[in-house]
Amino acid sequence: MSKGAQLQLTKTRDLPNPNEYVLALLGEYSPWAFDEERAPQLKGQWREEFKVSEDHPVDLEIGTGNGFHFGHLALSTPKRCLVGIELKYKPLIQSIRRVVRERGTNARICRYNARMVKDLFAPEELNDVYIHFPDPWEKESRKKHRLIQAEFLDELFELQKLGSKIYFKTDSRDYFDWALEVFVSSKYKMLGHSFDLHNSEWAEANFITHFERLFLRKGLPIHYAELLKSEDI
Repeated sequence: MSKGAQLQLTKTRDLPNPNEYVLALLGEYSPWAFDEERAPQLKGQWREEFKVSEDHPVDLEIGTGNGFHFGHLALSTPKRCLVGIELKYKPLIQSIRRVVRERGTNARICRYNARMVKDLFAPEELNDVYIHFPDPWEKESRKKHRLIQAEFLDELFELQKLGSKIYFKTDSRDYFDWALEVFVSSKYKMLGHSFDLHNSEWAEANFITHFERLFLRKGLPIHYAELLKSEDI
């Protein structure tokens, strides 16, 4: 594990009073869920972990939350593999449990900090990446903590195969404006974006996440962007 990740993550095995979700990570769900010490050991070996060929798609969801989208994606695309990254124990277990209980075999999840994504994957090991409703860090002094940064996109670009996409959603217009500037300046090709996903060309194919439904009930638009790793940059 990198020094940065060590500084930002408390080791699961060192927690003095582990709750049921911590115990599930270390025990019942350990075949599919990896703590911050085990997860980096799979760098470059995810297809071996899934027992699939070298050309088999392996996608990533960053920040799975309570796992509704994670479960939907894994179970609706059984011919693709899916890795999730989540820091909090409860949503981490909720996410992988949704797949395992439906007998899905194509999903794994890691307790890790997404900013340290290079610890988990080798160059060109990933296919598509989903980033839905990351923390917007609205205050000016906290925007430096936003996940979408130029350096982070450079790292993802290196980790993805050609032809792979990033799918980004947020309810924060301020964050979306910020992200669009970073996207346009990145190595990715912008395929399109919308300030109102549910009244756009992508609405029909969109899976409504738990967070999304809450925002929609309040009449708030969802912002969406789609990027492509292309040779044409």
